[in-house]
Amino acid sequence: MKLRSVRLVCAALFAASSVGVFASAQAADVPDFLKAISGNPPPPSATDIATRNVLQLNVSMFSLYESAGQTFRKNILANHPLILALFSGAGGRMILYKPGQAPIDAPSVPKAYQVMKSLGHSTMAISEVVMPYLDKPADKSWMAPMRAYLAEMKSALETIDAAEMPAEWRPNSRSILENNIAFMEDCLTKGVISLDTLQAFAKKQGPFLMKAINWAASTQVKHWMGVLDGWKKDLGPDFDKAYAASNTIYVARQNNVLYSVLAQYFGPEAINDRLILLETISFTTTPEDMLQAMVRIISDRSVGSLFFNQYHLMDYELMGGDARKTIISEMKARGKDAFLPPLVPFGSKQWPSLVTPGTGASSLDDVH
Repeated sequence: MKLRSVRLVCAALFAASSVGVFASAQAADVPDFLKAISGNPPPPSATDIATRNVLQLNVSMFSLYESAGQTFRKNILANHPLILALFSGAGGRMILYKPGQAPIDAPSVPKAYQVMKSLGHSTMAISEVVMPYLDKPADKSWMAPMRAYLAEMKSALETIDAAEMPAEWRPNSRSILENNIAFMEDCLTKGVISLDTLQAFAKKQGPFLMKAINWAASTQVKHWMGVLDGWKKDLGPDFDKAYAASNTIYVARQNNVLYSVLAQYFGPEAINDRLILLETISFTTTPEDMLQAMVRIISDRSVGSLFFNQYHLMDYELMGGDARKTIISEMKARGKDAFLPPLVPFGSKQWPSLVTPGTGASSLDDVH
């Protein structure tokens, strides 16, 4: 015990002496190599401190949200089935979360879907290679990548008869590859890509591509409707309290395949309620990210109901209504009418994609 006491006294004396030395060093001239990072900045104002204290509340809110979200998630999944429909290059992925059970991954879309999609993309890829170099005979930088892609194209053609697809799709698939190869060889032989040649190629390929697109879409839809037939039967009455979500990026939000299929089973009343379209900034996302988003949406609804007596209020920008009024008044002050969409109820069952009719083509069939 005495030895320990001596050690404590020594430590205290060392700390005291260190403080004295540090104070002396501060009082001395600061070396040049420290001047850039040393000094005595003016203390923050009372306003700065107060503002920082309030803003910290918002920073801390997110950690509280995350902590509470874990509990909300357990409660939601314990009482409601949940289906996640995730976009993928393989035609999508669907996962069923049943209360008290491990998640169930649905079987994948048949490979024929991917084959048709790859054939369509092969033609699009050629256009991406050539379009920056149209009618530029002096620029040959496109030739090396085209030669490499041509080799892959020929390998695909050599084996196309063994690729996974119904036999009646093979002639069309072969034609797509043959037309691709003929165009690429012509460009490489001439050493230049003309706009006329590219347009003729595109016009020739159009009908073949439309068939491949149709077959890919029908394969995808039929597969997922078969999966949902089984899941709905398995869940029985519990399906009526299930939630579902599909993810989408901007270009895929209209006529979104997975969401549209889910809507056939959930019905109009579930749209924007139990059936959610989650907009993202990338083609793919993770089940974990989608789960977090769904938990946040569902739990925020209870907050909206608690504070404002409106269950779906938090599905929308909370400040949007007052911002709308301000936009209208500000535009009026500028002598102009505000350009805004009509007001809709918070519980609207409108599709979360474009629904306003207009003129012009709205499908590939219309285009052709």
